[in-house]
Amino acid sequence: MARIIRGGLIQSSVTHDGTTDPSEIKRAMIDKHMPMIEQAAKDGVQVLCLQELFYGPYFCAEQESRWYDITEEIPNGPTTQLMCETAKRLGIVLVVPLYEMEMPGVYYNTAVIIDADGTFLGAYRKNHIPQCAPGFWEKFYFRPGNLGYPVFETAVGQVGIYICYDRHFPEGARALGLNGAEIVFNPSATVAGLSEYLWKLEQPAHAVANGYFVGAINRVGTEAPWSIGEFYGQSYFCNPRGEMLAVGSRDQDEVIIADLDFDQIQEVRNIWQFYRDRRPETYDELVEL
Repeated sequence: MARIIRGGLIQSSVTHDGTTDPSEIKRAMIDKHMPMIEQAAKDGVQVLCLQELFYGPYFCAEQESRWYDITEEIPNGPTTQLMCETAKRLGIVLVVPLYEMEMPGVYYNTAVIIDADGTFLGAYRKNHIPQCAPGFWEKFYFRPGNLGYPVFETAVGQVGIYICYDRHFPEGARALGLNGAEIVFNPSATVAGLSEYLWKLEQPAHAVANGYFVGAINRVGTEAPWSIGEFYGQSYFCNPRGEMLAVGSRDQDEVIIADLDFDQIQEVRNIWQFYRDRRPETYDELVEL
């Protein structure tokens, strides 16, 4: 019997202008996402991932300390607790990107993962932090991740997480595969004219090179007052052959849903023996340079 998992991705525009109080935006964005999560569960989604920093705008377009006010501790912060309750009630695995406070002054771009019974399984902290024009000033807000490349055993299978800029680095994508990932989610915030030409190249390539599924999420719309570009949506699932299974619109809030045949993982790996044929003893230069 085929092992079919129904996956979902939420792409969304922001509710308020970025000059609004951050706490107000946070409340509104959580309120906006809850019905979408509910609908995904009604549609049979078993594992659902939200977009990068889902409860705010992409505030890294400026460098202002007021955004520190929407950080939370995990797992005891209110958003993680709400999502644990929601996952249990709906019987759905949730991947929830948020702005984590480890302690005052130490903050991470983090995604928590919650099992279908409401159990907090852990977190991934974004490892690769950009600091580049125009408008991606992430080093002002985030410390580089220090949790490695964990893979989480969930009710649907082995789930890995990579966040936005991470996707440009094949080393972590390979580490997730070696750690057992069957699907890797990449919640993102990326704009047209910068990375769109890479959007449907890099992550299908990771899926092929590592023999797993990928769920890539991007927000939609433009975000005032910064207007660093159009967040072009087009969230998608691809399979271990790099084939697109479902692709979202460019400019609409929506839940993208696909049925993922996890039996394909073994089928593909039995043909393309990339893990067998690796030569790690020849790769020392990669970490010495």
